[in-house]
This record gives sequence, C-alpha cells and structure tokens, in this order.
Amino acid sequence: MKHLKSLFILALAFTLLLSGCGQVASNKNEPVKIASVYTTESQILANMIKILVEKNTDHPTEIINNLGSGTVVHQAMVRGDANISAARYTGTDLTGALGKDPITDPKKARDVVTKAFKNDFKQKYYPSYGFENTYAFMVTKETAKKYNLKKVSDLKPVADKLKAGVDSSWMKRKGDGFEAFKKKYGINFQDTRPMQIGLVYEALANKKMDVVLGYTTDGRIQSYDLVILEDDLHFFPPYDANPVASYDLIKKDPKIDKILESMKNKISTEEMQKLNYEVDNNLKEPAVVAEEYLKKHNYFKGGK
Repeated sequence: MKHLKSLFILALAFTLLLSGCGQVASNKNEPVKIASVYTTESQILANMIKILVEKNTDHPTEIINNLGSGTVVHQAMVRGDANISAARYTGTDLTGALGKDPITDPKKARDVVTKAFKNDFKQKYYPSYGFENTYAFMVTKETAKKYNLKKVSDLKPVADKLKAGVDSSWMKRKGDGFEAFKKKYGINFQDTRPMQIGLVYEALANKKMDVVLGYTTDGRIQSYDLVILEDDLHFFPPYDANPVASYDLIKKDPKIDKILESMKNKISTEEMQKLNYEVDNNLKEPAVVAEEYLKKHNYFKGGK
C-alpha cells in the first residue's frame, strides 16, 4: 500500500513538473501583438519592435497595422487584442485615454500618464524614444518671407488674409483644440478647413492653403521644404513618443521589458523626421527603414 502511495505521489509530481515546463514554454512562445496606427512613424516603430523581439526572443510576432487612431489602439490593448503599442503620445493619452485636461509641463504630464496607465490599465508606459511628435503650424518659405513669420504669434496681424488647413480631429479636441487655440493666441483665420492630416502638406505646397497644422516629425516637411512656426505661447502640450506594453506580457518574459527599455532616447526628432522622409518621399517600406536604422545603431544592443 505504501509502495502504491509513493508511486502515486511521484506520478503526481512528474505531472506537475511537465505542466510547469509546458507553461514556461507557452510563455516563451506567446505571440507578441504590436498595435500600430496608419501613420508612417508608427509603422516604422512597430517594425523596429518586431525585429528586436524576433532577434532576441522565441516569440512569434504580429503587427496589427493601420488602426484608425490612438483611441482604437488603446481599446485593442485594453481588450487584450494587442499587448504592445508601438507609438503612444503623452499629450494624446492625457486628454484621450485618461480624459484629463492638458498639462504643458512635460515631466508632470509624463508622471500623470505613467501612473494612470499602471494603475488603471496594468500597462507600462515606457520612457520616450527620444522625440516628440506634436502639432505645429507650418507655412512655405515664400509665405514666411512675405509676412515675416517665425512664430505662431506672428500670424495674428495677417490671419484674416490666410486660409488654414487643420487636422479634422483637432477641430473638435477639448483643451488643446481649435477653440482653445483661438482664445490663447487671439487668432482667427479667414477660413479654417478641417482635413485629413495626410492631405494638409500637399494642400500647402499647391497653394490651396496658406498655413496648415501638421506634425513635427512628418517627412513631408522636408519633402516640401516647409517652415515650422514656433509655438511661442506653449499652447500644445508635450507629445513625447513612447512604447507601451501590458504588464502581463513583460512579467512573463522580462527580455521584452529590456528590449523596450533599450529604445529609450535612441531616436531624436530630427532623426524620426528623416526616417519618415525615407518612407514618404523615397518610397521605402517601413520594415526596410526600421531594419536599416537598427543595423546602424547595433540593434540597440538587443536590450542586453
């Protein structure tokens, strides 16, 4: 009887051991699903993460691409459809996902977002890649010279002569959107037209618009040789770019945590604009641009 009991205990222990080994293997091979919006920037960063994860872990990877907005990405993370966000922006998540008022101090904004994402969503908001992609008003060099435009305040005396093209979503944003901008700067253009963000640069280059609201890292700024006007009243909150991952994923495999940490301060605003230019102007694939940049920078040492 004792012999049978001992055999039973050994069999049970062996079963539990196999189960544990299976769980470890399962954790190592859990798919890493990287959410990306439709922008060139987000797709380049998603491919960087994909390459680094595949190079340094056994996880299969998948990019969930061309999502419509940061809100859609956030919902995918909350539902568990994705476990990494390639590019999240502090200012956007502050007013969007968290529904809070804009904070113009970068450190305060980051502290609020980081703590809230950890406590409310069980997600780690990583340090910035090293660049911010914020809204900025832009004009052609010709218009800048004609009206002596260097900063946004310079638009005020001539605003009634200018047609402005702006991001459709910005028109409706609270806190740092169109209505708040008019109050802050006292500027009201002759005509303000909401447009898809991808169309504003071409509209400016083709002289259908005199001034547009674009993104500071967009490669088309270089393509069309545009002038960015300084936000001299510091209206727009910080939009530092960051990866985000679920704590569930990085606790199961700390290697992924090290990989995402290794991307801290590795891409400046000027470098990101150049990378976007390679895709938007030179028609390279985001995956190719991502691979080239990682090779040039020794794959960020693989998060080691």
